[in-house]
Amino acid sequence: MNITQESAFEANIEGHLLGAGWTKLAPTSYDRKAGLFPDETIAFVKASQPRAWGQLVARHGGEGMARERFLKVVADALDHRGVVSVLRSPVKDTGVSVRLCFFKPASTLNEEQSQRYSANRLSVVRQLHHSESRPMDSLDLALVVNGIPVATAELKNPLTGQGLEQAMAQYRADRNPHDLIFAKRALVHFAVDPHRVAMTTRLAGQETVFLPFDQGSAGAGSPGTAGNPPASGYQTAYLWERVWQRDAWLDLLGSFVHVEDGRVLFPRFHQWHAVRSILEATYRDGAGVDRLIQHSAGSGKSNTIAWTAHSLSRLHGPDEEPVFDKVVVITDRKVLDRQLQATVSGLEHTPGTIVRIDEKSQQLKEALEGNAARVIITTLQKFPVVAALAAQAAAEGDARGVVGRRFAVIVDEAHSSTSGDSVAKLKKVLTGDAALAEAEANEAAAEAAEAADEPDAALLASAQHRGRKKNLSFFAFTATPKPKTLETFGQLDDDGHKRPFHTYSMRQAIAEGFILDVLANYTTYSVYYKLANAHPRNDPEFETGKGRAALARFASLHPYQLEAKAEVIVEHFRTKTAGKIDGGAKAMVVTRSRLHAVRMKQALDAYIARKGYAGGAHPLRTLVAFSGPLNDPDAPESTPLTEAGINGFPDGQLPERFRGDDYQVLVVAEKYQTGFDEPLLHTMYVDKKLGGVAAVQTLSRLNRTHPGKEDTFVLDFANTSEEIQDAFEPFYEESFAAPTQPNALYAMEHDLLAAGVLSMPEMEAAVAALLSEDPAQQAVLYANLLPAVGRFASLDEDGQEAFRGTLQSFCRGYAFIAQVMPFTDTDLERLFLYGRLLLLDLPARENDPMPQLSKSVQMTHLRIAVAAETAIELTGADEPGTALPGEGKGAVTEPVLDKLSALIAAMNDRYGADLGDADKVWVDQQWTVVMGDTDMEAVAQHNDRSQYQMVLEQKIKDLLLDRHEKNGVLFDLFFANPDFQATLLHYLSGTYDEFRAEGTERPA
Repeated sequence: MNITQESAFEANIEGHLLGAGWTKLAPTSYDRKAGLFPDETIAFVKASQPRAWGQLVARHGGEGMARERFLKVVADALDHRGVVSVLRSPVKDTGVSVRLCFFKPASTLNEEQSQRYSANRLSVVRQLHHSESRPMDSLDLALVVNGIPVATAELKNPLTGQGLEQAMAQYRADRNPHDLIFAKRALVHFAVDPHRVAMTTRLAGQETVFLPFDQGSAGAGSPGTAGNPPASGYQTAYLWERVWQRDAWLDLLGSFVHVEDGRVLFPRFHQWHAVRSILEATYRDGAGVDRLIQHSAGSGKSNTIAWTAHSLSRLHGPDEEPVFDKVVVITDRKVLDRQLQATVSGLEHTPGTIVRIDEKSQQLKEALEGNAARVIITTLQKFPVVAALAAQAAAEGDARGVVGRRFAVIVDEAHSSTSGDSVAKLKKVLTGDAALAEAEANEAAAEAAEAADEPDAALLASAQHRGRKKNLSFFAFTATPKPKTLETFGQLDDDGHKRPFHTYSMRQAIAEGFILDVLANYTTYSVYYKLANAHPRNDPEFETGKGRAALARFASLHPYQLEAKAEVIVEHFRTKTAGKIDGGAKAMVVTRSRLHAVRMKQALDAYIARKGYAGGAHPLRTLVAFSGPLNDPDAPESTPLTEAGINGFPDGQLPERFRGDDYQVLVVAEKYQTGFDEPLLHTMYVDKKLGGVAAVQTLSRLNRTHPGKEDTFVLDFANTSEEIQDAFEPFYEESFAAPTQPNALYAMEHDLLAAGVLSMPEMEAAVAALLSEDPAQQAVLYANLLPAVGRFASLDEDGQEAFRGTLQSFCRGYAFIAQVMPFTDTDLERLFLYGRLLLLDLPARENDPMPQLSKSVQMTHLRIAVAAETAIELTGADEPGTALPGEGKGAVTEPVLDKLSALIAAMNDRYGADLGDADKVWVDQQWTVVMGDTDMEAVAQHNDRSQYQMVLEQKIKDLLLDRHEKNGVLFDLFFANPDFQATLLHYLSGTYDEFRAEGTERPA
């Protein structure tokens, strides 16, 4: 055999498998008609189930007839039910139940089950002549379990000029997908060379889709890009040494492979490796250790969660006892709930072991306390209610609970919501007061002895409920871990940073083609405008920050700006996007508020109607998505606007309607910016400031792949490419964060106690009443809050703001840090519990509403222009994130007042410094021109309205004729459209009233 030949590669793989418990089968032993290796199947049944085989021989009248008929039953079952079902569930022949595979028992205590598991026959076949249609075709390798071919592989060797691409091409071009082994037997097909692996579960000729099955360039579970790390031998040896390892392969077939809508779902390598790594670490460490899994969007995270939940629910430790009594999956996504149930149900056949709690918290309490449910799917928000139910039950003498039980808690999209009081409630529910007292009695006693005075037991228990628990393990999954998430669930590296337990990075997901790079085609637009005071003699004062925000909001909602953006969006969609994805491409417009969403949809619809794009062969139609009712500020007495009312159908139908052919553009405000997976979404128009996790989650709506979807596009009116790059960098590879020092809380504690507001006896009394959970003690709370409120009121305004701000920062910081502190501090817990109550009882800030400037300001200039067309390239963050920037303290600033004219000048300097006559908004500008005309003022003062309007009409015509070159659009509208001419003259006739009565507002 030549060392450079493909046969050497093939022989080396076979040699490893034969040395690791596999057996070799002759290709001639394959029955093409049945799609089986009959001798292997019969040998397995005889060895593992001799009693059942004896019954079949007796009932069929001899071994030969039993063999023939039983093999026919197996082949029929495979054709009808599929390989996965036959491997996991028995087949029946003349009333005899026979299993075709035994999977590893969770415990080794059952000797019979262990023996049956050992009886499984795993075999490898080289050069298998498999085809009914092409007798000479042969597969390089076939993997067989108990006579059933479950996988095939084509091997290629670059030393002979062929590699992975040729292996995939061979499956596409030279293999008949209708042959039995491809159509109804093998679950997966591997294309392999010494450097790369790809796999597919369905052959479809040239339409066959292969997915990478590589570790990543840095190795499995570490940040990297596509490919495999350097190796001393074959870079792909992990496939036959680890994935095809006997126990791992049987576990993969028993606990991972899933059939969904008739299609086989086979795990990607990072999914398989993540679950196996979690199980190995949990087996080693037991309960009480938290882990963070950073898996990119599009990585199949939902299925990874499902496989993890199922596997953890069956995991036994070295003591042969279950590591966890129950697995609780925390999610707010109904789609994931359904997918999780379907996936786990495909692996678990015992009724009642999977429970989804949709509504009643009482159901969650019963599921947690009962014995049947092994996997519980619910939301975090239900646990405070369950805590109250448990307390009520205990008060009524109900001794049931979760005492002594261990829980695995899987958190989907773990972010800052996992650092608040709801998680403390969850821990309290899943730990149980009795369990806490028992499990942490020694720790509590030691802390009590160290204190000068013995701390209150209830206060100590309250503090302990926030920290890590020996009976709870959190497994937090997210694509975008914030520093707080890393701090809470991450693990310390050698450099003292918190990092994820397992990573499948955005960079690798893009490189492997699982998601698209949403930053590859990024165009930013700049919006320039100038404003003017509509009533120069009236120049009121506003708080600077709120005044500028109101002016920016006025400009963003101005009809001219909305119309200009609508034109850009519609024309871009028609010319650049509509033809993508075989004409099925969709677009999303991201706006900054619900009112902006409604106004933008109105502007889009008006432009579409004006241009005649709503009809024809390819009509363009829009939808809007926002939550709750919206009161239109321009029509306060009208019926509130709703998403369903505007779209014309119920909210729940929107995803399906948008996916269809009737609608192409979806305008959103918050809603659907996260958790919305629509592969047809190709283009996003961003009209909202985005930063951090929100930027990544929003733009990632575009990254899902779809046949014919080759790229994506972002057109951004509100952010620079540098801002978007800064938002993405921390999540491109592996996120990491610097640990937070608990001592940061003590500086805030000192400042709060030194402010002259808090009294220790009052705090002690109030917290004792709070922890008693006795409604009769409510008066005690108020009695011990009132004096502090009075002392707060006696502070000057700066002192009040400083105290309130520090107390808010302390409460936010403690709620997070208490989860990761290696100790408990009852003083901090007392201040936290009292401080939260006090914040609720302090007098509210004087909060002036946002000034309404629509009647006081007019837009005089507007220009929307391309700022940059680029591919934003990422390298990954090189600085750790920080969970509490500035040690948790927010800036306290004194409000500054400014004149409206000064605010307008500042806004014009920022947004309109380079604008000139060509950018004037001429309709509004005419008002200013008329009001500045002394002749028109004289006419108004000495004539009635009808005479004034006659002069005004001629004046406007003259103005338009004078400025025809720079105002062609308005000129054409005025002289060609009588309706527009009448509307403009009616609008400007309001100048008559303003000339005659100073300060009269312009008509709407």
